[in-house]
Amino acid sequence: MGSLSLGTSSQGRTEKAVPGRNWGPLLTIAASIVVLAVAWQLAAALWPSRAFPPPLDVLRVMVRETAKGEIPYHLGITLCRVAASFLLAIVIGSAIGIFLGSHPRADRFLDPWVILSLNVPALVVIVLAYIWFGLNEVAAIGAVAFNKIPNVIVTMREGTRALDLRYTDMARVYKFGPFARLRHVVLPQLQPYLAAASRSGISLIWKIVLVVELLGRSNGVGFQINLYFQLFDVASILAYTLAFVCVMLLIEILLVQPLEHASTRWRRRAT
Repeated sequence: MGSLSLGTSSQGRTEKAVPGRNWGPLLTIAASIVVLAVAWQLAAALWPSRAFPPPLDVLRVMVRETAKGEIPYHLGITLCRVAASFLLAIVIGSAIGIFLGSHPRADRFLDPWVILSLNVPALVVIVLAYIWFGLNEVAAIGAVAFNKIPNVIVTMREGTRALDLRYTDMARVYKFGPFARLRHVVLPQLQPYLAAASRSGISLIWKIVLVVELLGRSNGVGFQINLYFQLFDVASILAYTLAFVCVMLLIEILLVQPLEHASTRWRRRAT
C-alpha cells in the first residue's frame, strides 16, 4: 500500500513538473527568432539596398496592410485553400496508403502509378489542371491535393507494413469489427506516420498553394506576391510571406503539437 501511494505521489510530482518544462521550447523558439531578426538587421545595414529591406521596414508594411485589411483578407483566402487541399490529400492518401500496405498484390500493381505521380512536377500538374478544368477553385485545390497525395500514400503504406501483427491477432480473438479494428488497432499504430505526413504536408501544400495563386487566381498571398514582384516591392513581398509563416508557426505550436501529444498518450501509458 505504501509502495502504491509512493508511486502515485511520484507520478503527481511528474505531472506537475511537465507544464513548467513546456516553456523551454517556446523560449528557445523566441530566442531563435530574435537572433534571426538581429542578423537580418545587421546584414541589411551592411548592404543597404531596396532589394534587401531591414526588418523594421517589413514590419511597417505588415502593420499598414493589416490595418487596411489586405493581409487578413488574402491570408484567410490562402488558409482556406491550404485547409481544403490538406484534408483532401490526407484523407485520400491515407485510405490508399493503408489499402496498398494491407494488400501486396494491389501494391505491386499500383506501385508504378505511385512512382509516376511522385515524379510529376507540381508546376505541370497545376498548368494541366487549369487547362483542363479552367481557372477556378476546384482546379486550384485539386492540383494542390494531387501533388501531396502520393507522399501521403508512401508514408502510410510504409506504416501499414510495419504494423504489429500481435495487436491484429488480439483484435481477431476479441472479434473486433472492421471499424473497431481500424479505430483501436490500426490508427493508433499509424499515428507517427500520420503525424509525419501531416507536418510535411502542411509545409509542402502552402508552398504549392502560393504557386497556384500566382498562376491563376485573383486573390490570396500568392497573388499579392506576384503583384508586388511586378512592382519590385521586396518589403511587401516579405511582409505577406512572414505574415503567413507566422500563422503557420502558430498552427504548429497551438494545434499540431497538442494534437500529436494527445494522440500519443496511449503509448506513454502503455510504457
